[in-house]
Amino acid sequence: MIRILYCGSSSACLELDGGAPYYAQGGYAVLVDGVERFRRDTNVFSLYGLKPDTSYAVAVRFDNGGEERVQVSTRPEVCCVNVRDFGAVGDGVHEDTAAIQAAISFLPQGGRLWFPAGVYLTLPLSLKSHITLDLDEGAAILGSTDRERYPIIPSFTTDPATGAETPQAGFEGQELNSYQSLLQASYAENISIVGQGTIDGNGQNGDWWQDFQSFPASRPRVIFLNRCKNVTLHGVTVKNGPSWHIHPFYSQGFAMLDCFITAPKVSPNTDGIDPESCDGVDIIGCRFSVGDDCVAVKAGKLDMALKYKTPADHHTIRNCLMEFGHGAVTLGSELSAGIRNLSVTRCCFHATDRGLRIKTRRGRGRDSVIDNVLFDGIRMEKVLTPIVINMWYNCCDPDRFEEYVWSREPLPVDHRTPHLGSFAFRNMECAGAEVAACYIDGLPESPIDEVTLENISVSFAEDAKPGMPSMKNQNQEQCRLGLYLDNVKKIRVKNVRLHGVEGKALVAGHCQDVATEDFEDN
Repeated sequence: MIRILYCGSSSACLELDGGAPYYAQGGYAVLVDGVERFRRDTNVFSLYGLKPDTSYAVAVRFDNGGEERVQVSTRPEVCCVNVRDFGAVGDGVHEDTAAIQAAISFLPQGGRLWFPAGVYLTLPLSLKSHITLDLDEGAAILGSTDRERYPIIPSFTTDPATGAETPQAGFEGQELNSYQSLLQASYAENISIVGQGTIDGNGQNGDWWQDFQSFPASRPRVIFLNRCKNVTLHGVTVKNGPSWHIHPFYSQGFAMLDCFITAPKVSPNTDGIDPESCDGVDIIGCRFSVGDDCVAVKAGKLDMALKYKTPADHHTIRNCLMEFGHGAVTLGSELSAGIRNLSVTRCCFHATDRGLRIKTRRGRGRDSVIDNVLFDGIRMEKVLTPIVINMWYNCCDPDRFEEYVWSREPLPVDHRTPHLGSFAFRNMECAGAEVAACYIDGLPESPIDEVTLENISVSFAEDAKPGMPSMKNQNQEQCRLGLYLDNVKKIRVKNVRLHGVEGKALVAGHCQDVATEDFEDN
């Protein structure tokens, strides 16, 4: 079966049902109207260079036999405009900001702005509703390195007549003044950014990765979407962000399909995508290799949660490849409004520090509840610690080293106390782990409700080296640690295989109900 994930006026994204995580059962050819276009081996593939308002017969012919077909019909469009017609040069030297912004401003609703091959050097650009940016193969939007010319966007503006606040910017769970992001949209809808081109934040060539704590505002993202609706990124490469690459912020209906997000492993805080307090996020068929978390689902710190009461809801992460990063898929640590209805399925993680990572801490608040979360069908290779739940996270807060954060004594439960519910980790193969198979550390005054580990295999590398399984105060290195769980009310371990553990295979402290079935280590 072929599922159509997206079909615009010039491109389409499709997904094969079945196959292994991220990869198909084997190689295959894609035919359009009977003509072979290309070959692939992944579960998600894309078509480019399509004509608007046109139907195409698409066939997938598998190397091991068999064929699947689907009809793809592109959307009509009002017009397509070449950005060079507005004076953009695209030589990577001449600054094209004014030309590109003029083209966006004059583009009619339902229009498409086409970037032919070239490097378009620019300062931040503002997007508007009902448009498509189409980056041809070989086209790159390149961020300027001149930080002094980046506008600073206030965290909110105040209506001079009514005194009402309009939120404008935020970072790391707070409303903060921020440098304008390379592509930024606020209160806009129906935007598509598609094609085989690149959006390059150029962070390595400016000072964005150096001494950024002293900047007068938080660093820009490559793409920032403030309270937008129905935005799609399809096919593009997003790279070298000054900080996070893609940041949907209090937005609804966001899809990122068949994209590649990349930055050097040593680049600071270059998360792949951080949807924050968003509803309806699809991340499908994407590849990540970054300097921090690949995907980090967030829902603000306590002040924002109390003010806006907007959880992260209805998120789907499927058929993705996470190659490097601190965590492959992370929930938190800014999750004060809660995270619910999230699934992570059919994904591959390679050489990330942690695989599935949940992080919170005292101070996130009683609404920071995670509910109806599914982790299923994950393959990991050389992931140092495959599963981490950490309620002692000590980064990104001024009080990170205070006793309130690190005390192992049960503290009074109040409005600042976080709570984590039930978690199920199923159908996972993890080879080449080093630090721990599973490290789950709850709070004594707020134990995690339930953890289920089912149909999981973890093998440790022969040359495994010690490391920190989680980020917390008074931390200790571990090596080849098996299943470690502390302050969890209910634990269910079924059909779990551990290979190469040092010490006890299961360490369960301050846990009320522990049951194992078909649990082996050797």
